Amino acid sequence: MAQQYIQIKRKKYAAGLFWQPMVSGFTPRAYAYKLARGIDRRMRLYINQLGMIGLGGRAFGHRSGMPSIAIEIINALPGYSSIMGVFNVGNKYVLVAVRNGVILHDMLFEDENAAREKYVELSEIPDWNALFAPAVWGMPRAVERDLIEMITGSSHGVLRPISRVGAGMLSLIILFGFGLLFLYLFREPLNQIMAPTPQISKINPELAQEYKRQIEEKNKELDKQYNIRQEPVIEPLVMPYDMLPDMGVRADVCYRAIAFLMQPITGWNQTVVECGETHANATFKRSFGTLDDFYAMAENLMPGVFVQEISDDEILVRAKLPERIGRKSVDMRTPDDIVRDLTSRFQSMNTDAEITVVVDTIANETQSADIYLIELFAESKLTPEQFMKIFDGVDGVYMTKVTWGVARKIWNYEVIIYAKQN
Repeated sequence: MAQQYIQIKRKKYAAGLFWQPMVSGFTPRAYAYKLARGIDRRMRLYINQLGMIGLGGRAFGHRSGMPSIAIEIINALPGYSSIMGVFNVGNKYVLVAVRNGVILHDMLFEDENAAREKYVELSEIPDWNALFAPAVWGMPRAVERDLIEMITGSSHGVLRPISRVGAGMLSLIILFGFGLLFLYLFREPLNQIMAPTPQISKINPELAQEYKRQIEEKNKELDKQYNIRQEPVIEPLVMPYDMLPDMGVRADVCYRAIAFLMQPITGWNQTVVECGETHANATFKRSFGTLDDFYAMAENLMPGVFVQEISDDEILVRAKLPERIGRKSVDMRTPDDIVRDLTSRFQSMNTDAEITVVVDTIANETQSADIYLIELFAESKLTPEQFMKIFDGVDGVYMTKVTWGVARKIWNYEVIIYAKQN
């Protein structure tokens, strides 16, 4: 088996790692363990970087403490969210492909022809921010970079063991030794405690149940005799703005979720990707692929997603968003003041926005309240993080939905702002 590492300036770097975006509800180590069990049990090392998990193993030449060459390349090329390149190191070729911050391929070739073929295949995918390849290949739009000069060797992320068996055994030995020491030092008091004492006779369970029933009946009689009533507990109204997520965190979660679902599936094309309140959805249209092709690739690229066949030629993929941590946030200005402020902000950017004031009513069994909120709809080329910066200084902001239109390459935003109550 070819060893999946390269050496630069006397330092070894892991290549050929299997990468997957982190999924909510798991710690990095637990998610790495889950992936390894489903893919290859020889992958007993992992690295957690850039919101992704990379798997490796000693069988591939990887060792604990070894940094990832893919992460080193990404760090050496800041400012690019989608890059694809082949870099020559000695008699080996490293290929790294990153799409919207998600590592799609991390491969090491000893055969130049195989590396060139894979590069040509991936270069057909549109919208790469930057392409890198050896100059002798003569690839369009590609530039050559010397990997030895790019790498600084200062990476903090390194491969770590997935299993904690060794650490657990050490803890068990220490705990066992402490237990023996405790028994030795406190043997006399323990002997006194463990000395036999007179036992109280056990109560018959049937008699205990009957005794409990008699007490409950007696309490009911006393309540009726003295006209004691249990007042119903009135639950306070829960306002929707009491648990709003930070708008920057919400924008980042949606951007990552959409990038996670924007995976290139051979023979299938994305048409629209949407981030809602609890899930992100992507729709794929068939061009020349098959359903078997889709499931085979989606299982590796998007583990844990829900797949629904809308028809033989259309598939919906859904991923659950992480649970949001919220805080109370409401803008203390009147709705008219907020509308005027937002209108001015979008006018200054020469961007159209549909802004309306809505009154919503929430209620429980005993109470009701009117909630004033501003609904805003806009199209923009700005990413979610950039778009939400428009609302800096505005409270009570919540992005309910963002949609990425693949054909037009336009973001569609739906935002609400909770206003001061009259």
